[in-house]
Amino acid sequence: MVSATYGHGTHNDFVLVFDPENKILFTPEQIKKICDRKVGIGSDGFIKIIKVDGAWFMDYSNSDGSVAEMCGNGIRVMARYLTDRGYQASGIYAINTRDGRKFLSVPDEGDISVNMGKVTQVNGEVSVLQNSKTFVGLNIDVGNPHAVVFTDNLETVGELKKLPTVLPENAYPEGVNIEFVEIVDNGEIRMRVFERGVGETQSCGTGTCAVALAATIKSKKTLPIKWVINPPGGRLVVEIDGHSNATLTGPAVLVKDVELDKYL
Repeated sequence: MVSATYGHGTHNDFVLVFDPENKILFTPEQIKKICDRKVGIGSDGFIKIIKVDGAWFMDYSNSDGSVAEMCGNGIRVMARYLTDRGYQASGIYAINTRDGRKFLSVPDEGDISVNMGKVTQVNGEVSVLQNSKTFVGLNIDVGNPHAVVFTDNLETVGELKKLPTVLPENAYPEGVNIEFVEIVDNGEIRMRVFERGVGETQSCGTGTCAVALAATIKSKKTLPIKWVINPPGGRLVVEIDGHSNATLTGPAVLVKDVELDKYL
């Protein structure tokens, strides 16, 4: 019997499998089925919790079965799992990812913070065609690629049921996460996101970090800076220090345990 846990961070949701010895093989097709909201458990991503050379590693896949470098909401949910289930003491500890080692501050209860590393602007602007409109924004690298585009009114984005068109067409040969951003008063931001390999999600951890840097550049502010970011799924805080290192803080919730055998 293969057991798993379903959880979320600001309703960006995940299926987690604890397999420290990395004995269970999941094919991309199986992961896609598990994440399918009609025939499976239903989630934005799939996390296999393993150990590599004695260190925790987040083996992360998108809901379409494709491998991804990093997930800021997912790593917090993984940390909540490790601490709540007694595999790792609360406090500050590291989890390795395909985007390197990330350090987290994990209390016994409440919000979890993760140091996401450097957030950088990549040269060149990007245009996104959506809802018969052209949005212009910035290329941002958070260990994975983001196109952050701006609007004065988030409602103009319309439905995000399919991948928006990004120009130039060859800007992101491995795909891109697209964030639509409205900067509001008091250092707060509203956003929506279309995630690579998933579709529109309720939240995106790396996306909020990309948005924080892009909004800083757009509004001509200086580092260090703190933004409160509001995706549809909840409220996250991103702080970027003077060296462009981002820290993401927000909730992580374990909802229920599930069985996966019928999906394998």
